[in-house]
Amino acid sequence: MTRKWLYGVTLTIVLAAMWAFLSGYGLKQPLLSLAICSVVVTVYMTVRMGLLDGESTPYLRVRYFTYWGWLSSEIVKSNIAVLRIVLSPVIDIKPTVTRTPVTLRDDVARATLANSYTLTPGTVTMEVQENGFILHALDESFCSQEGFRAFERRVRIAPGEAG
Repeated sequence: MTRKWLYGVTLTIVLAAMWAFLSGYGLKQPLLSLAICSVVVTVYMTVRMGLLDGESTPYLRVRYFTYWGWLSSEIVKSNIAVLRIVLSPVIDIKPTVTRTPVTLRDDVARATLANSYTLTPGTVTMEVQENGFILHALDESFCSQEGFRAFERRVRIAPGEAG
């Protein structure tokens, strides 16, 4: 029961912080009451649906912060690679669709991995299958299976999936 309260408080704080940060209004009075209502209703519905657990509030895991830092660096590297292709006087790209095997079984880990591929410029997760993903890449140089494995290793560590 104590853990549920911790999850509830964490979810409330994260939702409120996200609203304040993403809305652009911060703590301005006219919209603050609406923000409080929306956070309270969201947390209430999460509790009512029985979804308040470690999977719905992964923010308590410090390992996610290191993963987000690493992912940010990968996004910057991919942006630079895409920028080189776009600014090249001769655009010589070979768009590729590839399949990469995935051994993760946890739904949150699989969703995190698929979203990470999509967030990285030059690649898009087209389909999530039982034992792999179908990915589209701007160029075949973005289809390194070693790179995909590195993403999977990092994702396996972040949410704490065993194995």
